[in-house]
Amino acid sequence: MIVIPAIDLKDGKCVRLRQGGMDEVTVFSEDPVAIADQWVEAGAKRLHIVDLDGATLGGPVNREIIHSIAENHPDLEIQVGGGIRDEDTVQAYLDVGVQYVIIGTKAVSAPHFVNDLCLEFPGHIIVGLDAKDGKVAIDGWSKLSHHDVVDMAQHFEADGVAAIVFTDISRDGMMQGLNVESTAELSAAIHIPVIASGGVTDENDIKRLCECDEEGIIGVIVGRALYEGTIEFEHAQKLADSYQS
Repeated sequence: MIVIPAIDLKDGKCVRLRQGGMDEVTVFSEDPVAIADQWVEAGAKRLHIVDLDGATLGGPVNREIIHSIAENHPDLEIQVGGGIRDEDTVQAYLDVGVQYVIIGTKAVSAPHFVNDLCLEFPGHIIVGLDAKDGKVAIDGWSKLSHHDVVDMAQHFEADGVAAIVFTDISRDGMMQGLNVESTAELSAAIHIPVIASGGVTDENDIKRLCECDEEGIIGVIVGRALYEGTIEFEHAQKLADSYQS
């Protein structure tokens, strides 16, 4: 399992939110490109980058920063989400070296879009399912849909997505611990990889995730805990590696 540092972009800065609230912003760096360099130097195998402005406005806003990171690290796996609502945006990211694009709100509001993308860009499409109490949230977590998260994941698996990023939004940015149980339940219900996210607080969360029986959980996204120092990246990755058979 890989530990995936998160870089959330707002107004050109590296920030973290609490439960997705745009009025609950903590700025961790004015230079996201330097932050990416830092994680790569520490040994990160993949970065999770979210254009928060893009997610709100429905189109890429911080694309130049993302392009710079991808161009600086051509061998790094990068997954990007936020404001990806059309095929041109997907193509533009893939053209500069991004490996995976994450579809969130539009995956729920227009499921055929995901099917079309999987046909056009096989192996490069990830769906981000943000859930609370088993229901999928949309529009930057501002609305809770009636869709069951497991049902939606199974639907997108059939479409051919490469993986599911699962976030428990009740815990994201709150440093209250990862919802390992819900993550494992989702992973058990599908056959494609699951990447865990939301609420990772310390290395105990990494340990608990590694110890669960679901081998389909291939990674965990860590944000605030890395920036506030309750998790040290290199040690966390070594811990995850120690569970590999």
